[in-house]
Amino acid sequence: MATATTKTYATGRRKTAVARVWITPGGGTFRINEREDEEYFRRATALMVIRQPFEEVGLVGQYDVIATVAGGGIQSQAGAVRHGITRALMKIDAELRPKLKAVGYVTRDPRKKERKKYGQRAARARFQFSKR
Repeated sequence: MATATTKTYATGRRKTAVARVWITPGGGTFRINEREDEEYFRRATALMVIRQPFEEVGLVGQYDVIATVAGGGIQSQAGAVRHGITRALMKIDAELRPKLKAVGYVTRDPRKKERKKYGQRAARARFQFSKR
């Protein structure tokens, strides 16, 4: 269990996005890839996603978040940051796990794009079959 005065690190993943997240006690600021959260995640839904773990456990405005994220799309990156924040919060206080698990933030989203198969035009699409 980490102490409340130090940085707590966790890795979050969703699909092909990977986020490295550090949380420290502070005023509730978010820095994503050296930019403010509103500047990096322009969509309101992505901003909402990264704040969900703090809202769920009632710690809004008590921790600063610094994250570096790569891969995937914007929504996938937001989900990866959320996963990293969740894991860091669980390192700080293990008693938060049941609340976060109940709403589904602990589980990684493993879905990835299926690869295209050779001899076909897409991952699942097949060429039309003709008997004659």
